Formats: sequence, C-alpha cells, structure tokens
Amino acid sequence: MWIVKLLTTAMGESTSDYLVNNINPYLAVILGAVGFVIALILQFSVRKYVAWVYWLLVVMVAIFGTMVADVIHIVLGVPYYASTIAFAIILTVVFSTWYKVEKTLSIHSIYTRRREVFYWAAVLATFAMGTATGDMTAMTLNLGYLASGILFIVLFVLPAVGYFLFGLNEIFAFWFAYIMTRPLGASFADWFGKPKGITGLGYGDGIVVAVLTILIVIFVGYLSVTRRDV
Repeated sequence: MWIVKLLTTAMGESTSDYLVNNINPYLAVILGAVGFVIALILQFSVRKYVAWVYWLLVVMVAIFGTMVADVIHIVLGVPYYASTIAFAIILTVVFSTWYKVEKTLSIHSIYTRRREVFYWAAVLATFAMGTATGDMTAMTLNLGYLASGILFIVLFVLPAVGYFLFGLNEIFAFWFAYIMTRPLGASFADWFGKPKGITGLGYGDGIVVAVLTILIVIFVGYLSVTRRDV
C-alpha cells in the first residue's frame, strides 16, 4: 500500500504540473475537477474495496489536490506557508469532526457511508496540505527538491520508529505517515522532472508521469490479482 501511495503522490504532482504547463491552465483545472468527481462517484458506487477503483480515486485526489494548492498560491498569490497553515487547520477540523461524530479515526472501521465521506475529506485535505508543505520547504525555505525529499523521508519513517520502539498510538502514527507521503512523493517527482536551474534533474514532467503511470498500473494490477491488501 505505502509504495503505491508514494507513487500516486509523485504522479499527482507531475501530472498536475504537466497539464497546467502544456494546455490552458483553466481547462487543466476543470479536467482535474471532472476526473476527481467521476472517480469519487465510481468509488461510492461500489459496496466493497475494489483495488483499481480505490487507487483511481487516490490518483485523482493527488492531481486535483495539487491543482487546488497551486491555484491558491499562483492565482490568488497566497504564500506557501500561509496555505500550509490553512490546510493544516482544515485537516484538523476534519479529523476533530470525524472523531467527535464517530469516536474513531481508524481506517479499519470505515464500513459506513458517513465514515467513508470523512475518510476521503481527510485524504483530500492531506494532499492539499502536503503539496503546499513540499513547495514551502523546497522554494520558500530554499532547501531544494532533493533536500526536501530527504527531510520528508525522515519524517515519514519517524512514526514507524515511534510505533515499534516506543508504543506510539497506531492511528496517530498511520495518519502522520500518510500526511508525509504527499510532500515526500511530490519532492522526488519535482526533483526528477524540474529543470536543473531550480534544483531538479531536468528529465521533464511528461517522462516522470509516464514512468509513474506504468509503475502504478503494475502495482495495482498485482494487488487486484493477489488481493494482498484486502
């Protein structure tokens, strides 16, 4: 699961950037929104976990969530640190409301439609927040994409260390790691795809999107056949 999640976060970043830079940006955002809505409807139309349906929505959340965060910064001119704080507040509200209503944030307890709505609201908020956070460390704090990626690797691993060695609450550990997957994947996607002049390797977003898409299809196909994630 974690491998596919990281691949989708990276793909979402590169796909969003590729579309916005190669077609009309407004059309790109509209296409992202339409794709997100279609995938959301498809996910809510099934009564059980279906690997390709679930991961299709995760991919669309990654793409559309990236677009939302980028629009707030580029179009509205909101600094990355401000949007990071704003999305963190939104995510806190989602988690607080979810827990107040359902008394749990465990993904293993999502067997009602209302809990599924809370789950996807949290996922969308984590993607938007993660996008802003990754851009903030790379650009505002001038760490660059590679250093940002290394930073988020450490932050991604910390919950696992806390859980296995110090008994950190498993639900908190899961969601902390889940949030970190977004800036982690996006940082390395940007490192590979962005020009060398802005600390990237210069391979181009299109190449990164193509490679990540192939990997995601392979892994999701594997999960669909083996059902190891069920």
